[in-house]
Amino acid sequence: MVCSGVRWSVFTSEGFGSVGSSGERPQGSQAKIRSGVRDVSAKLLSTLHTFVYRMTSGRIGRRLVNNDMLLLTTTGRVTGNKHTVPLLYLRDGDRLAVVASFGGRPNHPEWYRNLLANKQASVQILDERLKVEAATMTDRERAEWWPKVVAAYGDYATYQSRTDRQIPLVWLD
Repeated sequence: MVCSGVRWSVFTSEGFGSVGSSGERPQGSQAKIRSGVRDVSAKLLSTLHTFVYRMTSGRIGRRLVNNDMLLLTTTGRVTGNKHTVPLLYLRDGDRLAVVASFGGRPNHPEWYRNLLANKQASVQILDERLKVEAATMTDRERAEWWPKVVAAYGDYATYQSRTDRQIPLVWLD
């Protein structure tokens, strides 16, 4: 059986996207429209994920694409309002590592930009809430951790290939 024109939709905490069966990406104005729809869809799904995670103390929403999830709350660098996003994370002892991939978009995600302005944040893992301080990994740490991140979720390598910026890895202590 041959399937042509099949499209697969993928959602992670980094965004919502669609890839054709041959892996092609839309071009021109179609790409801009898709990007806008993807961003709105990702924001809505992220809000829903956050709501369900909070309401169930992480019993629902604690795992996505075979990885653990946390809720990261930052303070908006412009508004001063609290903003919460669900993110995949890895552990290194008591430290948590998160990835500012934003699905390979050319700019950093807002939560990361907020952390650059104010490194104080909080996380929720299941029903536990912790105050954390964020620090972008050094080049040496990133070189050590990038293979671990890609092993945990292979699409991060795809995201890196889509952008000229180096995707930051962030410690939450």
